[in-house]
Amino acid sequence: MGEAIAEWHDFFVAVVGAAAALAGLVAVAISINLHRILEYANLPGRAAEALAQPVCAMLVGGFSLMPLRSAPVLGMAIAASGLLLCIISAMSQIRAFKLMSGQPVKWWRDRMLMSLVSGPPVVIGGALIALGMPNGMYWAGVGVLLSLAMAVANTWVLLVEILR
Repeated sequence: MGEAIAEWHDFFVAVVGAAAALAGLVAVAISINLHRILEYANLPGRAAEALAQPVCAMLVGGFSLMPLRSAPVLGMAIAASGLLLCIISAMSQIRAFKLMSGQPVKWWRDRMLMSLVSGPPVVIGGALIALGMPNGMYWAGVGVLLSLAMAVANTWVLLVEILR
């Protein structure tokens, strides 16, 4: 199992760097448009999601790069990172759903699907790794990439769409 994890070294080095840069961009987007974000009741949650997504990617990448090669420990750490993202996203979505009554379903449905697509693969990947199944790294890797993509989409909203 250790060799299978080691094969992912370069991928996770790239992920950690990209996620750190994206987290910085999200923080800048939030600080630039903080007053506008606070004007809309559902946007603070979206800002939290936008920050949680690259942080999850950094955690998964960081745990995967640590020298400990115990599959159960690594798997649990990755699964916990994905679970944290799922919880933050779900709490944000529940709050947004309550605030969007009377608005078109498409407005919250698309955001909900986008938001909740990245955490579950990370959790599944972590669980598979904890069970000693090397294919869990693929699940975690896909979840990390989806997390970064969703963070970019949310950051776009916080930087550009909010000004329309």
